[in-house]
Amino acid sequence: MRKIGLFFGSFNPVHIGHLIIANYMANFTGLDEVWFVVSPQNPFKKKSTLADPYDRLEMLNLALEDCEHLRVSDIEFHLPIPSYTIDTLTYLKEKYPNREFVLLMGQDNLESLEKWKNADIILRDYLIYVYPRPGYETEKFKDHPSIIMTETPLMELSSTFLRKAIKENKNIQFFTPQKVIDFIDKKGLYS
Repeated sequence: MRKIGLFFGSFNPVHIGHLIIANYMANFTGLDEVWFVVSPQNPFKKKSTLADPYDRLEMLNLALEDCEHLRVSDIEFHLPIPSYTIDTLTYLKEKYPNREFVLLMGQDNLESLEKWKNADIILRDYLIYVYPRPGYETEKFKDHPSIIMTETPLMELSSTFLRKAIKENKNIQFFTPQKVIDFIDKKGLYS
């Protein structure tokens, strides 16, 4: 049974931190692949701050086109909006019964996991690989059998930082792949 890590997010835009985290998970934790699950509308984020979901999907496709073990998933584009993780997991489990799905989550999201729809079912039925986030040293769920803390490199880069830099006309070279920068420039995103 293939073990798939699900990296949920808005990826608004995707940046090198996302890629490093996913690559670490795919190569150092026993996962066979990591799927970037683009959320068209995260229930915890304002829609007005999000680029078009298809633009975010395309930026991920550009960023991952040469990446072994990393894939893009548009599964939430075919499910009701807003996207709830438990609904996506249930759908994927039915569609791919021969795969084991593992959630990839930052410590910042682990802090708020109890607020998620059906968090108890997620914790009961799925493993969660947690990567460190700056400013979060949570003890919450520390001894829970479904929570696995990883030694993923700490990433301080955020999509918020990138959007602000673009708006201020700063050079974002190396913060995201060049193909993504070219796409952002061509579409006039975030400026």
